Amino acid sequence: MTDVRKGQAPPTIERAEFHERFMQGFQDPAYHAELAALTRIEVIAWKAYEDGRKAPVTRKAGPGYADPDYELSVDWLEARERIEQAQAAWSRPETTSRILLINGSPRNDGTCPGEMSKSWRLLQLAKEVLEPQLDCDVLDLSRVTSDYGRHIHPCKSCVSTAMPLCHWPCSCYPNHALRQTGDWMNEIYERWVAAHGVIIFTPTHWYQATSPLKLMADRLVCADGGNPDPTSTHGKKADEAKAIELKGWNYPKHLAGRAYGLVVHGDVAGIESLRRNLSDWLDWMGLVDAGTQARLDRYVGYYEPYATSHDALDRDPGLQEEVRNVARAVARAVDALRTGRLKPPDIGLERPRPK
Repeated sequence: MTDVRKGQAPPTIERAEFHERFMQGFQDPAYHAELAALTRIEVIAWKAYEDGRKAPVTRKAGPGYADPDYELSVDWLEARERIEQAQAAWSRPETTSRILLINGSPRNDGTCPGEMSKSWRLLQLAKEVLEPQLDCDVLDLSRVTSDYGRHIHPCKSCVSTAMPLCHWPCSCYPNHALRQTGDWMNEIYERWVAAHGVIIFTPTHWYQATSPLKLMADRLVCADGGNPDPTSTHGKKADEAKAIELKGWNYPKHLAGRAYGLVVHGDVAGIESLRRNLSDWLDWMGLVDAGTQARLDRYVGYYEPYATSHDALDRDPGLQEEVRNVARAVARAVDALRTGRLKPPDIGLERPRPK
């Protein structure tokens, strides 16, 4: 049995520092009249932190789990049930084909920038092509910057300890003891599972994916080899997860078989590398690219002022039509996949080194 390495985590914070952090959310003078109530709530929160009460509401896992008597988070159990229902609907031939359209830009006109993003506009072009025939589900990741209490918490990299420790769906959140709540991913997992096709529209930020897009992508690691049974590791027992992986793990690809397209744009540099990175990621998870015209990277207003970038998009009907072609290609790929006319050439080949 390989060792579980320890010694990195800092000690728990002291009571005075906890007070400072707890009160950061209540700086508005309007809260001052309720200081006594906040003080009472803080005592409860401190106790939850001391006790590490990550999931205070649980119930027995029940039949179908390795340990049916193990107490699982109600949040996780409900998310798992919705994912199973979405997967069942996805598999039924009579279900209308569904395309998940993802806006990866953090910018919208309801927050500091004061203006909609170009990614949002490009998404609308694709949606207009798809909507008459298909169901469109628009996932606007900019809502993490403009919605109250909406978060995509960062991946804790459980998979690097052992793949079976990374649960499908993720069981790291919510963590009530650490005030890590409001996690959006349980809903996002369900929406990926329900989709027959996915198209991502995103700008390039510093040669890389935007912050909300990268957060979502990292949290989707559990869709690629994740463990659907947290009772098999009794929650987050690293030694048990290591033992399971060393006996042999099949790294199930929970999102395989969905078609994808990409629209990556920028204004100076980095679009090609980001588009390749996103393509490689989706390929690795078992999604199926919808052809060369479904993987688009283009500059909008190349080296022109940011202030006129929307005008530059208006002046580029060629780019607008290329975006529509991404949508058309994904729609065709979805239809071909669902009717059995499109099969990836490597389907059925076993990976000698699965991961």
